[in-house]
Amino acid sequence: MYDTAETAERFVLIAVIKNGGDQAEDTSEAGADQNLDELSELVRTAGGEEAGRFTQRRYNAHPAHYFGKGRLEELRSYIDLTGADAVACDDELTNAQIRGLERALGVRAVDRSTVILDIFARRAVSAEGKIQVELAQQRYNLSHLAGVGSALSRLGGGIGTRGPGEKKLETDRRHIRESIYELERRLEDIKTRRTVLRERRVRTGAPVAALVGYTNAGKSTLMNAVSGAGVLTEDKLFATLDTTTRRVTLPGGSEILLTDTVGFIRKLPHALIRAFRATLEEARYADILLHVADASSPDCARQMDIVYETLDGLGCGGKLVITVFNKTDLPVQRPLPDDRRAALKLELSAKEQTNIGALLAAIEDTLKQGRRSMCVTVPYDKGHIAGLIHGGCEIVAEEYAENGTYFELYADDEMKGRLEPFKCERMGVRNAE
Repeated sequence: MYDTAETAERFVLIAVIKNGGDQAEDTSEAGADQNLDELSELVRTAGGEEAGRFTQRRYNAHPAHYFGKGRLEELRSYIDLTGADAVACDDELTNAQIRGLERALGVRAVDRSTVILDIFARRAVSAEGKIQVELAQQRYNLSHLAGVGSALSRLGGGIGTRGPGEKKLETDRRHIRESIYELERRLEDIKTRRTVLRERRVRTGAPVAALVGYTNAGKSTLMNAVSGAGVLTEDKLFATLDTTTRRVTLPGGSEILLTDTVGFIRKLPHALIRAFRATLEEARYADILLHVADASSPDCARQMDIVYETLDGLGCGGKLVITVFNKTDLPVQRPLPDDRRAALKLELSAKEQTNIGALLAAIEDTLKQGRRSMCVTVPYDKGHIAGLIHGGCEIVAEEYAENGTYFELYADDEMKGRLEPFKCERMGVRNAE
């Protein structure tokens, strides 16, 4: 009997700890360990396993082979000793660095972007997700094409085509650009449909809350706890890539649309940000952002900073934010990070479903800050307006009168404009069921 189980590829994790350059990056030994811990988790999620780790402190990575020659020899000896299959670098490598590492080490070299793209390719389920991942891969491949000389030139085979012809590199580049053009066209069609759906949701009058946060912070688990959406949840990075939207009823009876989004991560490849921009922009059109943070992570503060940097890049800097410190069922290092951008902060465990009611009440109270009180009477032949009120307003009182249904409610500016023709005087004390 043969063992058909796939053997996990074993990676040595490598990183340069920079003495200079970007001061926003943690250049301490502890910071490097945290970065490699995350890279190790990425490799595990992609189906590999860690065989060890090597770092070198330099002002900058070596342009030809990333590490200096002395450290490279030590790494080669370690690979020979352990039988590792490949190296995974915590930075994005140039073509020259990839070729230099592979020649010096005798094993395959991949960078952080390659690992993340591989995870996205494994996780994509919907047609949109698959197109987005393929587009990101093609853009990455285009920027990492390397020539192999005129030996692979395509010779002409007819009149007027004799000569060295078009080099294989040029053929590959042209083929990838054509593929990118076609994928962008298909993605634009999907973006148009997404815009139509978003406008349709806006017409319902229900506010939109978007879940944002670092990958594996528990957004999908929270989505399931609040809405029963049944979204896939795993203790892995980027467990879900597809956007999910569900209707959620708040304690006061009004409804919101809750949208899950792709998780963020340090050094998220630019190709992925561009490809997933249409999906990530769900946060841009939301009325409120629920920033889910992993309270059990020792790197919680830096993860939160990365989320805000990504949101700022998407044009979401001025949004109302509720910060949700999740995973409080696990050991938590206190005090929790201070988040001055949040209108409100609370702690919960989505897995144990503790404090979910408090979160829904907080969403309701925060949305109410941007709403105004008004009284309206909706004629009985305008049932769709009553439906909008039930879906998008907080109803304080409701009563059936001779000329229509009377409401006392809180409405945002957009809904207030729609209800202005039905505005009336207060009718006295009424109670909503």
